[in-house]
Amino acid sequence: MITLFNSIEIDLKYFTLPIIYVAVGIFVYIILKRIINNVFNGKAFKTKRHYAKRANTLKVLLLNIIKYVIIIFVVLAILTVFGVNIRSILAGLGMTAAIIGLAFQDLAKDLIAGAAIIGEDQYEIGDTIEVDGFTGEVVSVGLKTTRIRDFKGRTKIIANHNITEVINYNLSSNLAIVDVGVDYNAKTDKVEKVLNELCTELTNTLENLKGDVELLGITNLDDSAVVYRIVAKTESTKQYEVERKIRKAVKDKLDKEGITIPFPQVEVHNGK
Repeated sequence: MITLFNSIEIDLKYFTLPIIYVAVGIFVYIILKRIINNVFNGKAFKTKRHYAKRANTLKVLLLNIIKYVIIIFVVLAILTVFGVNIRSILAGLGMTAAIIGLAFQDLAKDLIAGAAIIGEDQYEIGDTIEVDGFTGEVVSVGLKTTRIRDFKGRTKIIANHNITEVINYNLSSNLAIVDVGVDYNAKTDKVEKVLNELCTELTNTLENLKGDVELLGITNLDDSAVVYRIVAKTESTKQYEVERKIRKAVKDKLDKEGITIPFPQVEVHNGK
């Protein structure tokens, strides 16, 4: 009976301890995840959109690191249950790390580059960036890769060490520029008065502005039109939307005031 009992006890140890270690690992991860969520979702990180985005990026990265660390510890603990000498494994990690380092140089470069991207605040989740001619919104930032989704829904996955140059459109405001061509017969004083009135109206009605809509004046004398320029500082990546709305408003306003927007013309002379 003792022998039988002891054998059953040993079998139960091999069965129950791994389950306990896995359960403890899951429990620890859930607790740490809750703590991290509470910290990064606090008011301190919600005062500005920039801080909220950076907090979200750091939160995702930190949770990934914690998950992998817990997995490693759980696996090592389970190995000890089956009599594996962990000390010898840890002692051999030096040589193993050198071999792995040679085999996974790109992975190491990705991890270092990912840490630099986060630490230097090069870009964050939600930013619009351009990498090697591909422009889109950052949907995920990890230690190994960055995922960017463009306006067509295409997602590009880029290894972090390959991101050597990046354009971040969210680091500053953008400028909406609209050039308006007006017929040469239109009085400049009247045109400027109408466009200034429109700029005032747009300043009070348009969204995503970071300043007033302004008329700079005449910027060019084309072959068939006098060109006026309207500009406005906008929220990052919103300049094209604002430009479209300004163009529509200009067309409606000039039509209402009887001011002609000319189309390209070619004057032909019959030489004799």
